[in-house]
Amino acid sequence: MSTAPTRTISGFREGPPRPQARRDRPAAPGRFPSPPTPTGPDRTGPVSDRLLAVRAAGGDDRAFAVLVGRHSAALLTLARRLTGNRQDAEDMVQESLLSAWRRLPDFRGDAAFRTWLYRIVTNRCLSFLRSRPVPPVALDIRPEPATLPALGAPEQIAESHAATRAVVHALAGLDPGQQACWILRELHGMHYEEIARTLSISEQTVRGRLFRTRRSLARAMEPWR
Repeated sequence: MSTAPTRTISGFREGPPRPQARRDRPAAPGRFPSPPTPTGPDRTGPVSDRLLAVRAAGGDDRAFAVLVGRHSAALLTLARRLTGNRQDAEDMVQESLLSAWRRLPDFRGDAAFRTWLYRIVTNRCLSFLRSRPVPPVALDIRPEPATLPALGAPEQIAESHAATRAVVHALAGLDPGQQACWILRELHGMHYEEIARTLSISEQTVRGRLFRTRRSLARAMEPWR
């Protein structure tokens, strides 16, 4: 039995087209062209995400290709940290980009386009995690190079790695919502308001989740103090 051909969006796989959600959208192209470097009306700088989103919503797949090129690496890093698995992360980002393409007319510009994309990826990853029976144990957290001990001190290197594993396991035992808040804040540098927009929760909830997460991590790190 023949199957629908697999297509790609800027290196990510795409399966058969899905039903369109709310209004007619052009089908996602088989492969977006190599992203150009568009400039604004005065031809002096790059076009903003918001203007590119407007163009893409009107069917300009080259504009969407530029947006994918700008944000796909950060989205993949976020998804990998949330899922703990590169293959799952690639699937989540691929599905999220297809969803974003079809939902572009819904983007109103009340938040940054990056926040809008992060929201789609994060929600898809959280839904995936909640449906998975076994939580991930690897969140792609490594010590910063500046904190690594000097060469020739293997016992310090081993202790640093053990401490990192303790943080990873402590995070893996948390609720996915707490993980997401911590990852967006500590690893992606988002402000509380932006995290709240991304997760569709209040800033007070963000602060509460971060407080509980930091308290759990502090307990996990007590042996290394």
